[in-house]
Amino acid sequence: MAEAAGIYRLVRGLVKAKAAQATALLGELGIDLWLIFVRETKMMADPALALVVGEEATWQSCFAFSRNGEAVALVGNLDAANFERAGQFSEVRTYTHGVGEDLAGLVRRFDPAQIAVNYSANDPAADGMTHGMYLLLKEHLRGTPYGERLVSAERLMSKLRSRKLPEEVARIATAAQLTAAVWESEAPHVRAGMTEAEVAGLIDRGIAGAGGEPSFATIVNAGDKSAPGHGLPSGAKLAGGDLLHVDFGIRREGYCADLQRLLYFRRPGEKRPPAELREAFAMVRDIITETAKAARPGATGCAVDALAREMLRDHGYPEYQHALGHQLGRDVHDGGGILGPEWERYGVTPRMELEAGNVFTLELEILLPGIGCVGLEEDAVIREDGAEFLCPRQMELAVR
Repeated sequence: MAEAAGIYRLVRGLVKAKAAQATALLGELGIDLWLIFVRETKMMADPALALVVGEEATWQSCFAFSRNGEAVALVGNLDAANFERAGQFSEVRTYTHGVGEDLAGLVRRFDPAQIAVNYSANDPAADGMTHGMYLLLKEHLRGTPYGERLVSAERLMSKLRSRKLPEEVARIATAAQLTAAVWESEAPHVRAGMTEAEVAGLIDRGIAGAGGEPSFATIVNAGDKSAPGHGLPSGAKLAGGDLLHVDFGIRREGYCADLQRLLYFRRPGEKRPPAELREAFAMVRDIITETAKAARPGATGCAVDALAREMLRDHGYPEYQHALGHQLGRDVHDGGGILGPEWERYGVTPRMELEAGNVFTLELEILLPGIGCVGLEEDAVIREDGAEFLCPRQMELAVR
């Protein structure tokens, strides 16, 4: 549990602020009570825990947040000390033999018309309650009217994770700036003949040297010798004519960055990159610029994504096969709305409206046979007049 406890300590200063934000959202959404019901959180960690609870739990535990501002922790007797010391909850209750009677009594005290719990068909960040815990909660509430008043906390969790507080934006910006700095410091050491795995090792050492850890497993593509996506680096070697594509990020102080950067290796005697590469790079860069302008409060994610696809089609390029952007925060994929098409796999998330304080990636690629993945990714926060980039962008194709 030491590793998870350390992560919680990094963000504990924000936990109370996010809990206060949750209380305000309950009022805004007309929800009387939010219950986070968990057990063995080291094994099955509900994403809401790091956001508003800040401690691990072992036995069945209930964290109740009401729209009137009360926050009550109901935990096993051996877990209580951590919650009492943290001072996060207005009341810490304990049980020894079983939580059922106490949980029912706690809910009865609030007498809510609606109880939001963490299940969702659309948002993984709002889907932290396991089916087993849902069944247990229903059993604990049997004989009361409250078991029939459970509703999805999807809207609550989406807004709570998406509406970044200024301190959250600052931490993401720091992570993004450090990530960009790692690329600037390590890219000069990349040489033809290095494998994808060796390049990833170089980047990861730079991340460690910057005082962070990878947001996710660093992705490296040596030209078109490997497929872009989520695959791990291979033994494929860089050579002249290859476009090096790196997708990576730093997690620092509990918050993540996610960037993509490019470096072209010239063939012997080649003075400049091929025209098709220069044109594709400019297209990807310009789409990121234009979609950032369109990413304003009130716009839908699918509308911003559609602009990118229209620009590609107008210039004769195929569409990318994923969303234009996802939210960043405690996790590299931070839940909530996305900048994406209305595909089945994305559920309702592309139709959610953007809000000031949301932090998104903007990412797309053009695949060039024989050259590689012309992919860029930038991190940006939504402001009233469009998205503001959080670190220096790659505006020119680097050439070696």
